[in-house]
Amino acid sequence: MDLLHEKDRLNAVSRFAVLKADIITDLNSIVDLAAQICNTPVALVTLIDEHVQWFKAAKGVDMESTPRGIGFCNHTIQQVGTLEVPDMLADTRFSNNPLVAEAPHVRFYAGATLTTKDGHNVGTLCVVDMEERELNEMQRSALKTLSKQVMHLMETGWTMRMLEERHTEAERQKKLIAESELKLRAVFDSSKDTHMLIDRNMEILAFNKAANQFFVEHTNKPLQTGVNVNQILKAKTFALLLPYFEKAFNGEATKVEWNVKNEKVDSWREVVFTPISGPHGEILGVAANSTDITDSKLQEDQINIQNAALTRIAIIQSHELRRPVASLLGIMALLKLEQNKAENQYLEMLEFTVRELDEKIREIVKDSENTINNYMSIVA
Repeated sequence: MDLLHEKDRLNAVSRFAVLKADIITDLNSIVDLAAQICNTPVALVTLIDEHVQWFKAAKGVDMESTPRGIGFCNHTIQQVGTLEVPDMLADTRFSNNPLVAEAPHVRFYAGATLTTKDGHNVGTLCVVDMEERELNEMQRSALKTLSKQVMHLMETGWTMRMLEERHTEAERQKKLIAESELKLRAVFDSSKDTHMLIDRNMEILAFNKAANQFFVEHTNKPLQTGVNVNQILKAKTFALLLPYFEKAFNGEATKVEWNVKNEKVDSWREVVFTPISGPHGEILGVAANSTDITDSKLQEDQINIQNAALTRIAIIQSHELRRPVASLLGIMALLKLEQNKAENQYLEMLEFTVRELDEKIREIVKDSENTINNYMSIVA
């Protein structure tokens, strides 16, 4: 036996391992009809898996299965169509079979293959008798026709079960998606930053609560999906932001600081433009997200003012304070040229004091310069 073909056949058998109650009821009606038409005490619908011959519907037996090795139908599925054995005791394939040699002493068997639409023989519709006999043409034809009806019922049942399982899975996925969207929307709307998704036509695809609130406060225009961005922004603002949108639509993430001014508010926002790609890398839209940076801008302005003040102090210390000291040192140099011994002591004391003052001023200037440099490095 072709192992690859047998593996595929067993996969096909597994489709029908579990049958719904209404399918089994219909199969039992068919085996009753087959037994009646063929005038046999036993009729069965069998499925042959790797080790077992299962009875999915039965008349005249109270077993659920037999080992595959002694199953008559194991021979039937090796061929196309039907297998009929008038005297099983005279057939070397079955003469030593315990079901033939011993009770119930089966003598006659006829089975029609159950063939799936994809060509796998998964089992049989068969009839069995304890007496030798042969079917007539009408009985053989009926057995074939009924076997097709059995296969149709089982495949319909399997198809319906697959559809139900897929529907159940689809509903489960739908529920998971809905829950995910709800959680995402909760996070989306709880953010203080504004979030908007814009398509290539510059139309709004989605936005969060903060974005809508921002535009209501600053433009008196609530956001709506499908509305073009140029309808909610002033022409000057639209012209300012359009180049950044265009860069993002070309695949380049970019950002800009936007000064928002009106009669009530003067604020700053950092707007980040991020391209949104599809599964094949194509740019589908742009996410425009903005953050209020007013406080940081005010802090930056304050830092600039402080830096200017520190620089001015350093200039004063370096030039304006040291200028008179330099003048004093020059005057003392002239006095030394004209000094007498009595004055020498006082001049030395005065020179010491002036040089000490000069040294202190130099230390202050150096400390101021270090402070400015350290402050700037921290800010940077």
